[in-house]
Amino acid sequence: MQSVKQYFQRMKQKFAGRKKVIIAIFVVMGVVYLARIFFLQIIDSSYAEKANRNALRFRTQYPARGLMFDRKGELLVYNEVVYDLMVIPSQVKDLDTAKFCKLLNLTVEEFNSRMEKAKKYSRYAPSIFEKQIAKNEFALIAEKLYLYKGFYSQARALRFYPKALAAHVLGYVGEVNDNQIAKDHYYKTGDYIGMSGLEKSYEKELRGEKGSKITLVDVHNREKGAYQNGLYDTAAVVGMNLYTTLDIDLQQYAEELMANKRGSIVAIEPETGEVLCFVSAPSYNPNLLVGRVRGNNYKALADDVSKPLFNRALMAQYPPGSIFKVAQALVALDMGVISPHSGFPCDKSLVGCHNHPSATNVRDAIKMSCNPYFYRVFQRIIQRRNPKGSIDSKYGLLQWREAMLRMGFGTRLDIDLPNLKRGKIPDTAFYNRWYPEGWNFYTIKSNSIGQGEVEVVPLQMANFAAIVANRGWYITPHFVRSYGTENERWRRTAYNEKHLSHIDKAYWDIAVSGMWAVVHEAGGTGRLARLDNIAVCGKTGTAQNKGTDHSVFIAFAPMNNPKIAISVYVENAAGGGGAWAAPIAGLLIEKYLNGEVKRKDFEKKYMETNPCQPIRTNKK
Repeated sequence: MQSVKQYFQRMKQKFAGRKKVIIAIFVVMGVVYLARIFFLQIIDSSYAEKANRNALRFRTQYPARGLMFDRKGELLVYNEVVYDLMVIPSQVKDLDTAKFCKLLNLTVEEFNSRMEKAKKYSRYAPSIFEKQIAKNEFALIAEKLYLYKGFYSQARALRFYPKALAAHVLGYVGEVNDNQIAKDHYYKTGDYIGMSGLEKSYEKELRGEKGSKITLVDVHNREKGAYQNGLYDTAAVVGMNLYTTLDIDLQQYAEELMANKRGSIVAIEPETGEVLCFVSAPSYNPNLLVGRVRGNNYKALADDVSKPLFNRALMAQYPPGSIFKVAQALVALDMGVISPHSGFPCDKSLVGCHNHPSATNVRDAIKMSCNPYFYRVFQRIIQRRNPKGSIDSKYGLLQWREAMLRMGFGTRLDIDLPNLKRGKIPDTAFYNRWYPEGWNFYTIKSNSIGQGEVEVVPLQMANFAAIVANRGWYITPHFVRSYGTENERWRRTAYNEKHLSHIDKAYWDIAVSGMWAVVHEAGGTGRLARLDNIAVCGKTGTAQNKGTDHSVFIAFAPMNNPKIAISVYVENAAGGGGAWAAPIAGLLIEKYLNGEVKRKDFEKKYMETNPCQPIRTNKK
C-alpha cells in the first residue's frame, strides 16, 4: 500500500512541470490574440476604414498577349481592349432589374438565367455576366455602373487581324473549358486560351503572366482607390512576341489564287525550313472568330459543306500521284535495283499511260512521267532477295519503307502547328492485316505510281520538294523564327538540325535534272510552270479520286541555290497536275523571286477560274 502511494507521488511530481508548460502556452496564446485584437481595433486605421466601406474587390490583371509579325516585321496580330461585366451575386442589392436590362439590352429572362448561372458558380466569387463589350458600347454602361451594386467591369484584350489572312496558321483564341482548367491551374473560368494554330502551339509564350489588383469599394459601388496603396497588387507580365517566317505578301497572293478553289499551297525556304506561305482553301477571315459573334460564326463555318475550318495542308491525306515517282526513282537508285541509264518500254498492258516515247533512262522517265516505267521500278524494289537469297516482298517493302520515312513521308514532321497527320507509308504489318492469306508485289502494285495505300499530306509534299532542292536533306518546316522581345529572342533548337536522307548526292542530281526537264523541255508534263528568266524544277501529279481527279504539282526554284520549294494541290480539278497546279505554282514562284507578276492575262485566268468539281450534297 505504501509503495502505491509513493508511486502516485512520484507521478504527480513528474507531471507538475508539464502542467506549467501547458498553462504557459495558453497564457501566451491569449496574449497574442488580445494584442492582435488591440492592433486591429485601435492601431491599424485601415481596418476601421474597411468597416466603413462595403467590400474589397479583387481584380485579375490580364496581360496583353504577345504580338505576331511576318518575316519582314509587318504586324499580323494585335490586341484591342474590351470589357467583361462581372457580378458577385451576394453583393447585388436593391437592383432595378428593368433599368439594368435596358442598359445592357437584355430581356428579363436573359437576366434571370445569367444570375442563376452566376449563383450556381458561386454567390461570393465574381463571374462573368456579360463578356467582350466593345469600348464604344462600354462607355455608355460605365457611367451608370455605380448604380448597380455587385457589378463591376474588368478589362481584357481580344485578338485582331489587320490583314485578315493566314487563318489556319495564326489560329484563334477561345474561352477555356473544364478539361483545360483541370490540366493547367493557371486558368480560371472565363479565361482565354489559344485554341488552334500558333495561338495554341505557342500559348505559354504568348499568354504572359496574370497580375492582381485589390480595390476598395464603398457602399455605393464606387471604387475608392487601391487597398493599402497597392501594397499587395502584382503587375501582369506581357506575353512574348512571335516573329514568324511568313511572307505576308506572298501569303495574300496565294490566298487570292485559291480564293474560289479547294486545296492547299505550302511554300518553304529550302535552306532553312521556314514556311513562306501556307494556304488551306477555302479559308476564312480570322476576325470572324473574335468577340461576341464568335459562337454564331463558328457554327456557320462548321456547317459549311466546303469545310473552311478543316486544315487541308496539315490534315488532308491524299494519294500523291505521280509526284511520288521522283521518290521511287531515288530509292531504286540507292538500292541498286536500277542504274541512271536503266530503260523500260512504255507497256500499257501493265498500267495505263499517256502517249510518249519509251524512257531510256531515269531522267527521261521523270520528265515524261511514264507509269509502266515506275511499275517496273517498284517491282524491282519489292521483289528483292533477302539475306538468305530468296525473293522476299516483305524484305523489299521493309527496305522501301525505311527509305521513304527518311524523306519525311509516313511520319509527323515536328512543325510548330497542332493536328498534323502522318500520312501513310504501309508496312508489312499493315498488309498482313489486309491480306491474311498472303500478298506480294502484284497485290500492292498501285503504290508504284503514288496510288494504292500510300497517303501524303501537302506539307510533306512541299518538304520533299525542299529535300530535292537541297540534294538530300531538310530542316523541319516551321513558322516561328524566334519569340521574345525586340531585344531578347529565343528559338526552338529543333529547327536548326539537318535531317539526312542518306541517298547519294549524284542520284539527287539526276532527280533535279529530270524535274528541270518536266518544266523546260518538250514532252515535259509541267510546261505551264515555266518562267523565262528562272530555272524551275517541278513534277506534276494526277491523283485518282472517286470524283474528278486531283491536280498536284511540286517544284523548287531556281535550280541552283534554290530559294523556294512549293506544293500545290487543287482538289477535283480536271486536266491533271500540269493543267492547274503547275501554273499556280509558277505564278507564286514568279511573285516571290521577281517581286511581281507581269503575265497579267495568264494570272487572271488562273485566279478567276474555278476548275473544282462542285461538292454534292444530300438532298432532304
